[in-house]
Amino acid sequence: MPEVWIGFNSDDRRRYWWRNGIGTTALAGVMMAMSLTARGPVGWWLVGVFGIFSVAVVFGTISSAYGQVLLTATGLEFRTFVNRRLIPWSEVAGIERRQRVTRSGIWWDLRVIRVGRRPLTIPGTFTNRTMDAELDRKQTVIHERWSLAIGG
Repeated sequence: MPEVWIGFNSDDRRRYWWRNGIGTTALAGVMMAMSLTARGPVGWWLVGVFGIFSVAVVFGTISSAYGQVLLTATGLEFRTFVNRRLIPWSEVAGIERRQRVTRSGIWWDLRVIRVGRRPLTIPGTFTNRTMDAELDRKQTVIHERWSLAIGG
């Protein structure tokens, strides 16, 4: 069985870079306003906490945009910016499409449901398009590989 990569294509990655840039600019503006109005040690402490939170958000967004999953004969190999993890097919109980509603709209992504463990979001699969053929294709490919691997 040949290996298959699941992740964002260059157009989707570029779109998320723009979104990340706008969010980063907004966070930088809030940080600037907080630093200009900070009074005393408590104010600077809040600026520092918000700065660390902002870096974590930007770093997480970059990691999810560049993260990929390699589908192999043995399982799903998650490769993100900071982590590599192998989920054997024997641990997979299902692949589900999750919908999340936020202030910025409705988002969908794919998750691996694992036996006796918490579900994991598959990197490179989130979208805000209602009828996303690419997300459907990714889910179909993962289901096919899973079925082949478990012999069903």
